[in-house]
Amino acid sequence: MKLTNFWHQQQIHLGICLQDGLIDATSVFDLNMEDCFSDWPLIREKLHTNGDIPLLSYDQIRFAPLTKPGKIIGVGLNYRDHAEETKGEPPKFPLLFGKFNDALAAHNQDIILPSHLHAFDYEAELVIIIGKQGSEIKEEDAADYIFGFSCGNDFSARDSQFVSSQWLIGKTFAGFAPVGPCIATADQLSAGNLNIVCRRNGQTVQSSNTKQLIFTPAQLVSYASYYMQLNAGDMIFSGTPGGVILGYAKDKRQWLKAGELIEVEIEGIGVLSNRLVTANK
Repeated sequence: MKLTNFWHQQQIHLGICLQDGLIDATSVFDLNMEDCFSDWPLIREKLHTNGDIPLLSYDQIRFAPLTKPGKIIGVGLNYRDHAEETKGEPPKFPLLFGKFNDALAAHNQDIILPSHLHAFDYEAELVIIIGKQGSEIKEEDAADYIFGFSCGNDFSARDSQFVSSQWLIGKTFAGFAPVGPCIATADQLSAGNLNIVCRRNGQTVQSSNTKQLIFTPAQLVSYASYYMQLNAGDMIFSGTPGGVILGYAKDKRQWLKAGELIEVEIEGIGVLSNRLVTANK
């Protein structure tokens, strides 16, 4: 099943995504995304009994952030081709960093570019959505803690990312963690073999498959849980494949600019779209 959040009369409603439109599950069933995390087997059965409920057209709604994450965790160099293009060795352990939760953005939400920086880059990523609280999770049990998956863009400002050995300040500006358009629940989507693509103004700039991940979603969830508590709604950006602007020779890098449209498409989930804009002064 595919679930999303959208705005309705200044409130966030839960939507069930179908091919031809969306069911307002909050209005029909009095449910929200947090209810789905707390008792998904029961909620899933309830949502399947949708009958002949009218659909909302996708062009009629404004998407909202998918969860309220206490933590947004990034993973560096988790595709072999990306590690190679950045002249790095494939890591022996997951390289974790953070993005603050106000970096989260929704599908179709504009990304505001900080005016004092210029080296902006895309990173198409499979995002893991945590479904329940856990610590010190064994790898073989990690699937029980994954609610689902979404498309993400670990948007980055390279000219601040590498000021020090800590990547945080290049990763966590407001809106630099767009995720969407929906959550594909883990009971209906296997993340081990999904095509992942990034398009810049319609042109493909990244193209890979999640089978190229160095560390699988289960391994990432397990590893992270030994160093921090994971909670329902937390997100793990699982890493980006090759093709980022940073991977080009310095004289070939054409950094992103205001007005450009970035799309991340992952098989079985959908297309995340965000346009870049300048800050209003």
